[in-house]
Amino acid sequence: MHPDIVIDPRTPWEAMDLGVLMAQRHRRLLMVSWAAISLPVFILLSLLFRDSPSIALLLFWWLKPAFERLSLDILSQALFAEPPSLGQALRRWPSTLKPQLLASLTWRRFSLSRSFSLPVTQLEKLSGQARLRRLAILRKRNLGAARWLTTLGANLEAVFWLGSMALLYLLLPQQFVADWNWQQLLEMAESNWLWLEHLTNLFYALILVFWGPIYVACGFSLYLNRRTTLEAWDIELVLRSLRQRLSALAVVLVCVFLSLSPAPETRAAPAIDSPQMPHLQQQALDSQTAHQAINAILDKPPFRNSETVTRWRLGHEPSPGERSGALGTWFDSLDGHIVVLIARTLEVLLWVTLIGLLALLAWHYRRWFETFVSRRSESRTIVGPAPEQLFGLPVSVQSLPDDIAGSAERLWQDHPREALGLLYRALLSRLLNDYRLPIRQADTENQVLAQVVGLGQPALSDFSARLTHHWQTLAYGHRLPPAQAQQDLCNGWRQLFDKGARQ
Repeated sequence: MHPDIVIDPRTPWEAMDLGVLMAQRHRRLLMVSWAAISLPVFILLSLLFRDSPSIALLLFWWLKPAFERLSLDILSQALFAEPPSLGQALRRWPSTLKPQLLASLTWRRFSLSRSFSLPVTQLEKLSGQARLRRLAILRKRNLGAARWLTTLGANLEAVFWLGSMALLYLLLPQQFVADWNWQQLLEMAESNWLWLEHLTNLFYALILVFWGPIYVACGFSLYLNRRTTLEAWDIELVLRSLRQRLSALAVVLVCVFLSLSPAPETRAAPAIDSPQMPHLQQQALDSQTAHQAINAILDKPPFRNSETVTRWRLGHEPSPGERSGALGTWFDSLDGHIVVLIARTLEVLLWVTLIGLLALLAWHYRRWFETFVSRRSESRTIVGPAPEQLFGLPVSVQSLPDDIAGSAERLWQDHPREALGLLYRALLSRLLNDYRLPIRQADTENQVLAQVVGLGQPALSDFSARLTHHWQTLAYGHRLPPAQAQQDLCNGWRQLFDKGARQ
């Protein structure tokens, strides 16, 4: 046992803290060994699936249990002896893969207690029913912590991965990203961005170099803590230490005792179990009689108190002699069938109450159901007059020109913001007056789009989504839409509204 590690019973969270410290103590060996076996596998998978980076990443993630075994082997050796060198650890890695690797990569791959169960397979070398029985004992009071470790670990991997990609974006020169148009980037051929996907996959592989050994160490420390609790390792280690300290002194004490003790007498003493001894001659008790007497005693109080209950009772009920009052007398007089009838009546009342509450809830949110659930466009009606302004924009019919598309084309060259605003105001006006959508002042652009989708008209939904996207980019991002968007939006308006395309 390493002298700096104190084996004591701990809570599961304290045990995982110990695992982090163990990984920190041997971090260089653990990280270098993990990188030495995982990064070549990552490079090989990236080359084999150069046109499918997602498949390469999925296979690399699937092989994580194979990488974890080397870290567990290093930690187990470092706990009870000197840690191995990097070369020794890498030479031992193939032998650690032999026990039940196929099971670890198939039906056990999604086990949330994988790090806690791995020492049973790799260090204790148990399989089959013996492994299941061992895990059933070890997992008591520790299974929840092991599952939380895997869940939190997966979230940490995702946070580190997204953080590394965000850092890469922040490190790019401002001049390089100033003219980026995300819609154009997404519309480009996917093959042009394979290098970026492989680069982000590399970030995940590097994150595992740091986090993978910590995850294994935390699971190993949970396993050690459970064995300490079950097998009293802390007491055993103290007794071994005392034995080592007192071994030399014990030899001296034995020698002194032998030198001071008198010489033994030579007369023979009668055997203790001799049948001639007086206290054994008059015993009539044999094994069968003793067994019967013991069972008779155990069948009586206070060892056994049998009670058969054939009636209904509520919680702790006093004995008939202790009951007093009319309520106790009335309850004793009830028949079993009457009690069942009362129980069923209460059940019906509870169901009626639940159904009433659900109906009241549906009535309270009826407007929401009418807007987002119902598929009938005619049910979406505006209560009261249509608003004159939305989002600070005038949307009344009187505030708009007759030829919306033509006016927008004339404004686009010198005043593109006013042109795009005119198209968006006109769209809101049509939605309010022609389609009778219940748009409120507090609604956002995305909520308006959700109501448009509910109309069930794909052409109108597509045009509204494109126009809203360009309007938000200009209004909030101060970025002009591309020149091609001008003609597309004006032509889309004419197809929808000027030619009677509305259904």
